[in-house]
Formats: sequence, C-alpha cells, structure tokens
Amino acid sequence: MTTLASGTDTLTRDALTVLQPGFTGTTAPDWLLRRLGEGLASVGLFGRNIASPGQLAALTAQLRAERDDVLVAIDEEGGDVTRLEVRSGSSFPGNHALGAVDDVELTHQVAHDLGRRLASCGVNLNWAPSADVNSDPRNPVIGVRSFGADTELAARHTAAYVTGLQSAGVAACTKHFPGHGDTAVDSHHALPRIDVSADVLAERELAPFRAAIAAGTRAVMSAHILVPALDPDRPATLSRRILTGLLRDELGYDGLIVTDGMEMRAIAGTYGIERGSVLAIAAGADAICVGGGLADDATVLRLRDALVGAVRAGELPEERLAEAADRVRALARWAGTAGRPAESTHGTEIGLHAARRALTVTAAPGLGSPDTFEPLTEPPYVAALTPVANIAVGDETPWGVAAELIHLLPGTVTGSFSAGDGPESEAGESAGRAALQAAGPRRIVAVVRDEHRHPWMAAALDALLAARPDTIVVEMGVPQAAPRGALHIATHGAARVCGRAAAEVITGVPGL
Repeated sequence: MTTLASGTDTLTRDALTVLQPGFTGTTAPDWLLRRLGEGLASVGLFGRNIASPGQLAALTAQLRAERDDVLVAIDEEGGDVTRLEVRSGSSFPGNHALGAVDDVELTHQVAHDLGRRLASCGVNLNWAPSADVNSDPRNPVIGVRSFGADTELAARHTAAYVTGLQSAGVAACTKHFPGHGDTAVDSHHALPRIDVSADVLAERELAPFRAAIAAGTRAVMSAHILVPALDPDRPATLSRRILTGLLRDELGYDGLIVTDGMEMRAIAGTYGIERGSVLAIAAGADAICVGGGLADDATVLRLRDALVGAVRAGELPEERLAEAADRVRALARWAGTAGRPAESTHGTEIGLHAARRALTVTAAPGLGSPDTFEPLTEPPYVAALTPVANIAVGDETPWGVAAELIHLLPGTVTGSFSAGDGPESEAGESAGRAALQAAGPRRIVAVVRDEHRHPWMAAALDALLAARPDTIVVEMGVPQAAPRGALHIATHGAARVCGRAAAEVITGVPGL
C-alpha cells in the first residue's frame, strides 16, 4: 500500500479519504497528486477528462503512480450516459434497451463487456447501474436510464448488471437509493419529492436495491430526493433514517454508500456542499461525490476542513468518519484483488447486437406492416426534434440516426429543430413547418426523444405527418406516446449503436 505523507494526521487523512472529487484536464493536476499523497483515496472521472482509451489508461497509471490503491470512479452507464465515448455516443445500449429485450444473460454480457473496457483503462468503480423504477413517465432525469416501469424487470436486470460488471473486476455502484423513478423533478435543478406510502416504496422502489444487495453490489449511491414516508425532514442523502435505518439496518447492506453529486442544486442550493457533506457522513454515507461541476483543490480543502471542523466541534462523531474511511479503504482492497480481465472487445459486437434486439418496429394502419416496408434507397432528410439536454447526459454527446444514415446513404441531409419561445403548440407547428420546408422533396425521417413529455414535439410531428404521411418516425426516448408514421422505430435509447440499429432498418443495409 502507498505510504501517506507523514505530516497528515489521522483525522485529516480520514476526511480526505471519504471524498470523491473530480478535476479538469486529461492529465492529473499537481494539487490532485499532492492530495492523494495526503490521504485522498478516490478520484472521479468525467467526459472532460477523457480523449481516448490510451490517454485514459495513461491518466489512471499517473494516479496509481502516486497512490497504488486509488479508487478511480466514473459515471459510465452506457446508453445515453457515457463518459468513455462522450463525443461519439456509446457502443453499448442503455438500461431501457436492455429492459426492452428482457434477456438477463444479455444484460450480464453487456455489463461485463463494459466492465472489461473500463478495467482495461484502469477504472475500478462505476457509478452504475441505475436501479430506479421509471414509474412516472414524465421523469426528466431517469427515463431511458431505467430498465423500465416494471419492478420485477428492473430488479432482475439490476442484479444481472451488477454481477456482470463486477465479474470484470469493476465495482458496481447501484443508484439512486431509495429510488428516483417516481418524480417529475430533476434533482440537478431542485429537490424532488416522492409522496407515496412506505408500503409502495417497499414493494416498488426498494425491490431492485434488494436484488442488487443480494447480488453483492459493492457500492450504493444515495438520491437527493425527499421521501416524507421515510423522512419528512431531510432528503435521502442526508437522512440517517434512510441510509442507516433502512439501507443498513433493514436491508442489511454493509458496503460503501456514496452520495450523488453534492454540487447538485437539490443539496447545494438548500444546505450548501460543506454542511451537506457533514450531514451526509453523519447520516451514514461513506463517500462524498463532488466534482461534476466543482473540480478544484479549493473545493477539496473546503470539504476536508468542514469534516474536520465538524468532528472537532462535536457535530460529527470521529468514529463515524473513521468508519466511513474504512469502508472506502475496504473497497479499494477489493478492487486491488479483483484481478484484471482479458483485453476488452470494446463492446462493438455485443453492444450492437443488443441494440438491434431492442428495436420495436411498427407501421401505421393502412400502410402495411414492417415486413412490407420498402427500405430507402435515396438519401432522406433527417429532422431531429431536439429537446433540452438532460444534465446527466450532457449536451456534448451526439444522438440520433443522422450520422449512421449518412454513412449508409451518403447524401443524407439533416437539420435540428427545437421548441423556441412562445406556446408549445405554436412552437411545435413552427418547427414542423420549418422541417417540411428544409426537407423539400426528400423523404423525411423525424427523430424524437420522449415525445410524450414534450407537447411541442408532438405538435411538430402532427404538422409533418399531416403534410407527409410517409414520414418515418424514430423515437429514441421512452416510447410512451402511441406509434405513428409510415414506419415507427422505438430504439429505447439514444446511444450510437441504437442509431445504427435504426438506420439499418431504414435502409435495409445488413449489419457491419
């Protein structure tokens, strides 16, 4: 094990040990290496830190040269939420696509291959999978990140994902406890509230977490949500009743508890990150995730000093902080002995195979069936009806079918249309008219994402289909709205491989 700086006292080392900060750049800054020498035990990576697999492997080697047992964490769900392939789109379909196939062995294989890819780059902790049951179709932050709205389906695929990922030597971090699916509020912006009974929570939200615990998940991530049936005063991340009383005592979980990003407005805008971090550790959390938006030495020092100060002021028991730090070190020991898998296949075969299986293809009444659909042979016009990006996904990750259609049908033209200002119905009609004008005589492929959540998007489709009933519709979100269009393709996610699978159907071009 790495020898820590001798001038760092035990309390300060423990305070650093429980932090999981991020940083900017594709190499480790000097301040981060210095903190690793003083006791920092974890580092969080984001898309801004990754340029290529080789660069990522060099970065993690740089971190381990300073501390050989460092936990290198990443938010790599596959599907819409990818950091490894943030600029190209993921080679793996996300949870909703896997839930649509409902083959637990396939989910295990996808998670294992994703884990092999992470491990080959030196990553040993993945903030995934999302075990949330997407019970509210209006959910703006979970959606296709969930395996689905069925509790038992979510439970069995969560377990398969955990075992698949960990069989590759990468610790799973099942999230977002006690369940973020039944909310119409994004905790990146505000504090969501879930008003259901404890019995409903036990039967619905908690089932996938029970499955993950039974499967041996090494970490669980808390949710920044208020659940009055469990704790009317504090969000789950800061609730001793939820983290210790429910997760530890009732569900029997003894692994690492990680907070969701403390800079999210649900916590930062209400408690502040320093106070929030102290309350989270006191409640039973073991690691503080911070760095999605706050990624500098000043933040690390503020949180370190807040934890040390709280112990010295008698607000945080020193043994609780020590216990949390011990759990971080225990996970680091597991990661160090889990072994490295064989070289990754980078998910190309299994990811695209899964994306193809996840497609649901229907034809409009009176326009035949998918079996009689005549694939396009001339380059179409792709009208992407583009919603505001989910912060968890980020707006830098490309999505859609245009790039894949351009590859299969050179000459394909594309345009992006959004709601703009004014009433949504008017904005949608305007977007639809603009798409029609831009398309000219070309066949239109309209690409949507969660049509059911965006009235303007539905209005734009109304305008397109009224004028051009032969329009092909590709739904890359949750396919909650009724299928329509000459051909309707539900991909159950917007990963690059999902776009590829849809493009193959549209063009009739066989696989790679």
